[in-house]
Amino acid sequence: MINGKSDKLSTILLFDKWSFDGIEIRDPGLKRYINLEPVNFIHSSGRHEHNRFRKSEVNIVERFTNNLMRPGLSGGKKTKAINIVKTALEIIYLKTNKNPLEILAHAVENSAPSEDVTRIGYGGIVYHRSVDISPQRRVDLALRFLARGPRRVSLNKSKTIEECVADELIQASKKSNNSFAIQKKDEMERVALSSR
Repeated sequence: MINGKSDKLSTILLFDKWSFDGIEIRDPGLKRYINLEPVNFIHSSGRHEHNRFRKSEVNIVERFTNNLMRPGLSGGKKTKAINIVKTALEIIYLKTNKNPLEILAHAVENSAPSEDVTRIGYGGIVYHRSVDISPQRRVDLALRFLARGPRRVSLNKSKTIEECVADELIQASKKSNNSFAIQKKDEMERVALSSR
């Protein structure tokens, strides 16, 4: 009890199963942008939408779910995307016997690129220059890569989207080169390195 009130934050579990306690972000630049605040259900109804940089206050699981709703079969179908994430978290737990929220946080952290290339024009000549990426964009790109990989793999394949999401998150959390997100991160950083 704190000041006469019970400490409800420690009892909040995502989908009444997964705890947000003890998950630590190792990258100091991303700590403020990967939100692991405890929630029961991942649906904020877009309350962050009209304020700048407010999406960093949305739970990372919900942001990943929103990225799975890109145009296609599950475009705009939030319930379908939530069920995909829920089943994928179960599969991750069965395969690794670890907290799947920790796997997701480490996957986002590992697949966030730190450099990109921009175009600079001088008198009609275009130069490519390497630039650092802001932490907010790093998280955005990581979530986009983590969501795009499973969709590409599961298209016209025997594996379900849930299994592909689980495999992608596990591989990205281990920094495996089999992960689509890690491949895209390495490709971006390799191009940026050649443009320094």
